[in-house]
Amino acid sequence: MKFLLVLLLFFSTHLFADEKQKLTLGFGPYIQSEPYKGADDLILPSPVIFFDNGIVYARWSRFGLYFLGEREEDYAWGFSLTAQPRTLGYKASDSTYLEGMDERKSTLEGGLAFSASYQKSTYIEIMLLADMLKTYNSWVTRMEIGNKYEAGKFTFYPSIILLYQSRKFIDYYYGVKTTEVRTDRPAYSPGNGLEYGAQTYIKYPFTKELSALINLRYDIIPKSAKNSPLTNKNYIYSGLFSLIYTFEY
Repeated sequence: MKFLLVLLLFFSTHLFADEKQKLTLGFGPYIQSEPYKGADDLILPSPVIFFDNGIVYARWSRFGLYFLGEREEDYAWGFSLTAQPRTLGYKASDSTYLEGMDERKSTLEGGLAFSASYQKSTYIEIMLLADMLKTYNSWVTRMEIGNKYEAGKFTFYPSIILLYQSRKFIDYYYGVKTTEVRTDRPAYSPGNGLEYGAQTYIKYPFTKELSALINLRYDIIPKSAKNSPLTNKNYIYSGLFSLIYTFEY
């Protein structure tokens, strides 16, 4: 229902726009490593959407609706309501070490976001997100700072990310309940923590409309997550490889 609402806002607002809007659509595989012992990497087909008309926006797989802000030639800022998927978790069948564990599910997060950009290159974004499906039943905060660079035909969008994860979040994805204990898997109830990340988008145009888009990201999970008996890595890497088509309407 929320996704349909975003689409309704998207298509209704462009009918009344006085200037042309730019829309980018794409599709490709998304790959994410799992920090859990014995678990294979996650591979998913992923749609890619980029759009921002100052009222609604889409940024890859995250959608939002502005309710306060300003757009000028050199800068822009805005507060918005936003929603995005959270791809993390496992099934007991994912590895022999996880046998006997209850499933930890991915979920949908939503909340408040503030974003600002300067000269269409430097940007910052801060988000406070809650678990909308009551999976881990808590909240996280996220801050990202990045910039745009060009080198020949390539365009780079590197950024650094700080992600504060609440105790309930880390306990859900990395904790071990007393009912899940076995001789090589003790009970574990972690506290909150800070995850550090770095990522970049890389864009290469084939034509005016058609381009290749790559996203590469590397996260260092919180210490309280790394100390879990479920993990044997202190990092999560992920990437997207997509063809995108950009047009005006």
